[in-house]
Amino acid sequence: MHGSSLDIESMRAAAGEATAVLGVLANTNRLLLMCQLSQGEKCVGELEELLDLHQPTLSQQLGVLRSAGLVNTRRDGKKIHYSVADARVLALLDTLYQLYCPRSLQGNP
Repeated sequence: MHGSSLDIESMRAAAGEATAVLGVLANTNRLLLMCQLSQGEKCVGELEELLDLHQPTLSQQLGVLRSAGLVNTRRDGKKIHYSVADARVLALLDTLYQLYCPRSLQGNP
């Protein structure tokens, strides 16, 4: 195999990146937040209402997602809007949805 050491180093880097994303998503509240954001941009108040998460917990989890680079923020007056920052994460969330969400939630018979 030619170039196998280069290939394994590329694979190692990609695995490290994937592990970092999976580690951040391996929290129920953060995964729920990302699932909501996969449906479109939301402000903190909307997320709080949709997920019944209270401000300290919500802020902490959004901070983790922001630090990991998984969400973008946009300020509109006093409101901060969040959205998913990476199309690869959207694809991952879609796959998780297809595998784990009940069919009744997917709108399928």
